[in-house]
Amino acid sequence: MELQNRQDFEALLLRILTPLEGLYSPEGALLQLGDTGVSYPRRTVGMEGFSRPLWGLAPYWMGGGKAEHFAEIYRRGLAAGTDPAGPEYWGDPGDYDQLFVEMAAIGCAMLEVPQIVWDPLSRQAKENLARWLDTINHHELPHCNWLFFRVLVNLALDSVGMPCDLALMERDLNEVDSWYVGDGWYTDGTPDVKPQRDYYIPWALQYYGVLYSVFAAQRDPARAETFRQRALAFGKEFAYWFDKNGAALPYGRSLGYRFGQCAFYSACVFAGLEPLPLPEMKGIIVRNLQWWCARPIFDRDGVLTIGYGYPQLYMSEKYNSPGSPYWGMKTFLVMALPENHPFWTAPAAPLPELPALYAMKSADLLFQRLPDGQVNAYAPAEVEQNEHGQFSEKYGKFVYNTRFGFSASRSYVQLEQAAPDSMLAFVIDGYVFIRRHSEHFQLWGDRLISQWSPFAGITVVTELIPQGMGHLRRHTVRSRIACTAYDCGFAVPKFCAGFAASAEGARAEAHNGELGCLVTGQQGGTGVVLDAWPNTSLYNPNTVIPAVRYDIPEGEVTLATKVESACK
Repeated sequence: MELQNRQDFEALLLRILTPLEGLYSPEGALLQLGDTGVSYPRRTVGMEGFSRPLWGLAPYWMGGGKAEHFAEIYRRGLAAGTDPAGPEYWGDPGDYDQLFVEMAAIGCAMLEVPQIVWDPLSRQAKENLARWLDTINHHELPHCNWLFFRVLVNLALDSVGMPCDLALMERDLNEVDSWYVGDGWYTDGTPDVKPQRDYYIPWALQYYGVLYSVFAAQRDPARAETFRQRALAFGKEFAYWFDKNGAALPYGRSLGYRFGQCAFYSACVFAGLEPLPLPEMKGIIVRNLQWWCARPIFDRDGVLTIGYGYPQLYMSEKYNSPGSPYWGMKTFLVMALPENHPFWTAPAAPLPELPALYAMKSADLLFQRLPDGQVNAYAPAEVEQNEHGQFSEKYGKFVYNTRFGFSASRSYVQLEQAAPDSMLAFVIDGYVFIRRHSEHFQLWGDRLISQWSPFAGITVVTELIPQGMGHLRRHTVRSRIACTAYDCGFAVPKFCAGFAASAEGARAEAHNGELGCLVTGQQGGTGVVLDAWPNTSLYNPNTVIPAVRYDIPEGEVTLATKVESACK
């Protein structure tokens, strides 16, 4: 798919949104895209479906795009959804309500294109919308990126002269500032409670900070400049998360937003920031969108599905509704750029030259860039204890790779259902136990060391050492029980051209015409190939996992496994 000029991006935006046009409710305030469950009511699900396309539509209108049919839907929907006496009223929000999340898209649309979503409304509709949005100032919010939703809503209300709470906005901004940990990185809440760093930082905290630096440039120039400087620092490091083929590193929660992975760079271009040269940022955006468009992420009607590389509920969180994937529309913020902006004529340049090994201290990740452009990120399993779902898989793997992805388990009652790729999996009484989080870890310049316990009475110290086309794992296991452990490589797609798998001695290997993985026990062990259950891998619905099986005795034992990958 060609993505070079404004017309190309417009065509892609409309390709994604046009299938929704006939699915809005009669008054336009609700958009129901499926029937799967989520942790909030169906009316809120419909409102979420309505709001999230605005992340792309409002910039499109701001940059001169027409789509009057959508503009008419959204004007009617904003009036109907905030009319307490109407049949499509979104409801009175309560504490910690998902509706507050969805208010942010409306607030940004009011800031970007008030002439389309605000000015044409009747006086009563304006009062209803402002009253409904202001409820965010009178309820409790989780102390995480949600505080930025309140910031954006208050900026929007103030911009149209409606009641707001600027003092509360200032307190929220001060709290967000307390989460800053350096090099452009934040944590998504208090660092000692929510320590992990993942995509929620670039597509939430950094993204909203950059928006604030534009919308509040005159009101709050000092803080706006702080956000800009942090974005400049962050943007230099974030390039490490991208493969030269366009894939972004699959790591952490909320991966169902898919092409939202590159939205941070869209925000930088929108704000006139260049943490990387403009052609390099365009290259990241273009290649990432192209990578996604080559995957079956839409259903037969053209609607985005829940999942990652294909429709897959196993990897979703409890807050992923059928409309959730449209948060990826944040990447289309570049549509706000005028026709004569240099972004539209700049080449999509390759990634900058990056070192083969880089310890990203502020993110607690060790990055390895292989000669063919694929990326390994070695992770310490440092996560909050209040899990959103599948945290062991999303943060606890030893290494995350841009060509193989990772697997989310079906269950832990059978090894093949657990699909424990990139893990040391212990099998005890038929159950599978893996690393959930680390008790402590050390990130050095050339390796990552962590201590963890999969099961009471078992302690493991794992040393991950990048080398060659992969890495060496050295595990020191102290166990009070005898059991079995499987040191697993990457999940390799099967049922495709060139597929073969084998195990002999202490080695196991699987490959197809595109990529392969070899796992070798350096001090014994038995090679095996695990036939993972369907739909566990985020990248491919059918995979096998090469592994080395070890017998774990009572006492202490040291295991050493080499994991190598090859891609064509």
